[in-house]
Amino acid sequence: MRTRFEPAARLQGDLSPPADKSISHRAALLAAMSAEPVRVRNYLDAEDTNATLTALRDLGVVVESRPDDLMIRGGGLRDLSETGIPIDVGNSGTLIRLLPGWLAAQDGGSWTLDGDESIRGRPIDRIARPLSMMGARIEATEGRFAPFTVHGARLHGIDYESPVASAQVKSSVLLAGLLAYGEVAVTEPLPSRDHTERALARAGVGISRRAIAEPDGPLRVEVANVDELEMEAIDVPGDLSSAAFLIVAGVLVTGSRLLLRDVGVNWTRCGFVRILERMGAIVLGDFEARPAADELPTEEPVSDIDVTHGPLVGTRVEPEEVPLAIDELPLVALLGAFAEGETVVRGAAELRVKESDRIDAVVDGLRGLGAQIEGTPDGFVVTGTGGLEGGVIDSHGDHRLAMLGAVAGLASREGVTVERMDAATISYPLFMEHIGTLS
Repeated sequence: MRTRFEPAARLQGDLSPPADKSISHRAALLAAMSAEPVRVRNYLDAEDTNATLTALRDLGVVVESRPDDLMIRGGGLRDLSETGIPIDVGNSGTLIRLLPGWLAAQDGGSWTLDGDESIRGRPIDRIARPLSMMGARIEATEGRFAPFTVHGARLHGIDYESPVASAQVKSSVLLAGLLAYGEVAVTEPLPSRDHTERALARAGVGISRRAIAEPDGPLRVEVANVDELEMEAIDVPGDLSSAAFLIVAGVLVTGSRLLLRDVGVNWTRCGFVRILERMGAIVLGDFEARPAADELPTEEPVSDIDVTHGPLVGTRVEPEEVPLAIDELPLVALLGAFAEGETVVRGAAELRVKESDRIDAVVDGLRGLGAQIEGTPDGFVVTGTGGLEGGVIDSHGDHRLAMLGAVAGLASREGVTVERMDAATISYPLFMEHIGTLS
């Protein structure tokens, strides 16, 4: 689908961004792992998260869609149904990495997971390695790609040092740890999103985290075996990663003023906001401060976010900032084109194994719109020119690149045509409608 976005005179209004994609996936999985029915309010109704609901139904979980919520009835942590057919995860990288953690602990069971062409190009060896070390057996295409089969086993504890900061890897191991014999611990070189830890703590799981060596050093998370999860209801806040596209539009389009309501502001999701503030953007909200290393909050904080247009200056994003802003880094490139001076992102090689190679796609796409941008093996360098001319950008079927192209069009001088704009529905089904109400 080719969609044209003309330059906007200004953007004004208030709206609520879609429900958080990361938390929606986790809410559905943990609800299915609970012995009692769990009510999930404000679940994201999008392709990515609906793939999780379909997978759960294939596993014998009852998912009842009601007008204002979902009611999910699973059978508890153990004794999952074998499907006999591959579980289709669609385009969901979260599902294909988190679900195997639960499946791996089902002793004697086997499940095959597969997805679309994009998913088949995304490596799963990062989860296969620790799960295999715990006793599971995983047979993957070429040793590291989907489709792959998880053979469940009686798992044992592990003290795993992850080579990368990845909330998906960490969550997969922690979910397996709920059924493992012996303590399971995961240490990351840098903090990553902590939605899984908070949800497990709310569910009565014995879970803790602490810093290694220094207060701001690597974090170690430990989880203990449990009999069942104690959950009644889960409320999903608005998605800051989706709101980021509206925030950037408000920052870049002259004369704009936006109010985004009920957005999740967990400190592990606010890395992009901190980068924005450093660039001089006016983005106001009650953002959560980083807690002490040994403190694990159980709730997800929520705030309204007020955005106003203003001038920007270039910045440097260092490797230690990347895990907490990974999904928004393409937007940093777009901001850099409008900022004064140079904007550099380092340590973001993870972008090359997302829904597309986001480094190459962003560099090629923005260069085609008039940006002065160069790619590097682990990031990019943008020289600000005060804006973009316009042109055509291909989303490559990547939802975040589609929305980036739309925002670029609103802020450009001549407008932008986005190829495959329909990819936005993967995470933000109402994106076109919301943009239309603001412009």
